[in-house]
Amino acid sequence: MKTRLSVFPLGGALLFPRMHLPLHIFEPRYRAMISDALARDRRIGMVQPRDSGEPPELFEIGCVGRIADVEAMDDGRFNIVLEGLARFTILRELDVTTPFRQVEAELEAAGESETLALAERASLEMESRRFADVQGYAVDWEAVSRLDDESLVNGIAQIAPFDVASKQALLEAADIRERADLIVQLMQFYGRHGDDGATLQ
Repeated sequence: MKTRLSVFPLGGALLFPRMHLPLHIFEPRYRAMISDALARDRRIGMVQPRDSGEPPELFEIGCVGRIADVEAMDDGRFNIVLEGLARFTILRELDVTTPFRQVEAELEAAGESETLALAERASLEMESRRFADVQGYAVDWEAVSRLDDESLVNGIAQIAPFDVASKQALLEAADIRERADLIVQLMQFYGRHGDDGATLQ
């Protein structure tokens, strides 16, 4: 389905369908975007920039989020929580007068919740524990074990300290099995190399 989307280019910030992403909105153009979205359908498109240009080139694939929760501050800033709805592919950027960018995009149809094989789940959890130990993260593993497969895989993909290109590869993965396998590979790479030769967000 084709749709018009206001987009928020933010490197390192991923959103997946059925996941949530908290954001603090302070730049005037994005405050305007949130005000506009709240007056319309509460939807914005999260997408990563390809470069540091002004304006930056954008990756073609992002995720539409619905503003599920909003706190408007007296100085015009917002704290919001986005709920992921569907991935989208940018077809073209629109010529607009708004301070924020808008695109024509093709929305992906919402699919069923996906699952991993038991061995795939075990491998992902084991590598996550190793990675957390190396990075010095404190993790509630009991809570992690209660997550369904999709929440576990996409949750890790959203918060892991990988670079923009790695994050984009995770978003573009065909399904959660492919995404889980890529997460394991990235954790093994980052666990070995740390900051050496890799840009962490």
